[in-house]
Amino acid sequence: MRYLIDPSADSIWEAVVVDVTATGTTSREPVSDEDWLALRRHAVIIAEATNLLLMEGRPVAAPGARSEWPGVDLEPEQIEALLAADRGAWAAFVSGLRESARVVLDAVDRKDVDALLEAGDGLDLACENCHVVYWYPSLADNADSAR
Repeated sequence: MRYLIDPSADSIWEAVVVDVTATGTTSREPVSDEDWLALRRHAVIIAEATNLLLMEGRPVAAPGARSEWPGVDLEPEQIEALLAADRGAWAAFVSGLRESARVVLDAVDRKDVDALLEAGDGLDLACENCHVVYWYPSLADNADSAR
């Protein structure tokens, strides 16, 4: 995740930005063929990385890795236990990520900025749906109890 999916997703999310301040509005979006090609690469990386996520026995973190926010994020061994307990659910989340990457890729191939912005929202939702189960479930529990 850290070296393939995260940076690629960040590039997709940062491709279309509208910033509204008291002094005015600025925006950024892909314009050149090179911009769109870079976004295509990022979408393909995410889609192909889903194959790595489904490999049996592949660890979720490097040996010795620890949570950056103990008490909020689960530790790698806790995540591994959740994955092992229900591989079917994990596969469904990964499938959702792959599908969201396909939608991004379609928007990129059409060079459709509005569709890219919407596809980026779908990508974010696919990521967060998984994260609240496997990475920081205590945050989801706290949000549910606050309602």
